[in-house]
Amino acid sequence: MSDWPDGRTDDDQPRARDRYGRGSGSARPEGARVMPQVPRQPQPQPRAPRRGRAGYDSGYNEGQVYRGAGARRAAPPPQGPPQPPHDPYGAAPRRPRRSLRRRIGLTALGLVVVLLVTSIATYFWADGQLRREVDLASVEDRPEPGRGTNYLIVGSDSREGLTEEEQQELRTGSTEGKRTDTIMLLHVGENGNTMVSLPRDSWVTIPEFTGSVSGDRIPAQQQKLNAAYSFEGAELLVRTVEYNTGLRIDHYAEIGFGGFASVVDALGGVEMCFDEPVQDRNSGADFEAGCQRLNGAESLAFNRQRYQEAEGDLGRTQNQQEFLGTLADQAASPSTLLNPFRLVPTMNASLDALIVDEDMSLWDLRAMFWAMRGAERMNMPVADPGYQTPAGSAVLWDEAQYEQLMTQLRNDEEVTVGR
Repeated sequence: MSDWPDGRTDDDQPRARDRYGRGSGSARPEGARVMPQVPRQPQPQPRAPRRGRAGYDSGYNEGQVYRGAGARRAAPPPQGPPQPPHDPYGAAPRRPRRSLRRRIGLTALGLVVVLLVTSIATYFWADGQLRREVDLASVEDRPEPGRGTNYLIVGSDSREGLTEEEQQELRTGSTEGKRTDTIMLLHVGENGNTMVSLPRDSWVTIPEFTGSVSGDRIPAQQQKLNAAYSFEGAELLVRTVEYNTGLRIDHYAEIGFGGFASVVDALGGVEMCFDEPVQDRNSGADFEAGCQRLNGAESLAFNRQRYQEAEGDLGRTQNQQEFLGTLADQAASPSTLLNPFRLVPTMNASLDALIVDEDMSLWDLRAMFWAMRGAERMNMPVADPGYQTPAGSAVLWDEAQYEQLMTQLRNDEEVTVGR
């Protein structure tokens, strides 16, 4: 039986001498055989080594050849700042909080810069709006400067800018020209601030003066104090006050009827308290006892009333001092300074109403109002409130006391007169 496949016989086999290979006696090799193509199988990827505790390699790895104790260890990770943890889901890493603090700091700095620039711009704008119309350099024979700063504060009966209806509402009348209705001397120094009212009917010496407008030489004369203002305005009034007191006036501020009422209304009124009812048909004052808020017209009526007071003009000046102190308190209060809807109208009304000297700055004006708040208030010492003169009844100063008072103010000493 043949072991060859079907259809083949021993005769079909090559002869032994034609064979080549193991046990072949032929020197000729066999022909090349065609091998079937076998597709290459994908090789498995090596798995990452398993790790135990953080930073510790267990040394176990599938397919790893153990090399013993002398095997080389893996290189340590590179040193540097810590990297944010890897998010397998692709989420963006969180920004550090330092960037938020930086943004807040930059925003706060920007606000400070804006406020600073706005404040500086407002200051220079307001300073440029001051009505600097009084030339103190034209005042003759001025006394030597003393210690501290002296302001002359004047309230005039000017109707400038008032219509006929407003004059009727404020009960100012329609008198032409201007006269002084209030004269106050404010001394600001290291030993306290003192506000001294000079009655407008004070009997004083008006010194020689050359009129800045008329050019006429006014001779020296005895007159009431308010006559100096009627003759030649603010410059002669300053000259007269300096001549009779020996104090050098550093700054001058004046306000008229209409401006005074506008400032009060812009401020929202001024709260005043009365121990008894106040009535004066000439000024229009009509107030019940107790505390109440006065508008501009009512405030003007209160400051002008003089006929109810037993002391006449002296009692009136005390009312004016009390009112101006209260007005300054409210103008400098946080409810005004921190409220732009009240501060801006008050500032605009004040700048429109005030007439000041050529050397006064907005800072000087602020210092004046601030000093009025806590100033000690007093009248010029008087010897005779009904002194009879050719010009009618006048107020005669107490010579010894007022000279002592002026010396204390000139030297910026503690005021003891009147205590």
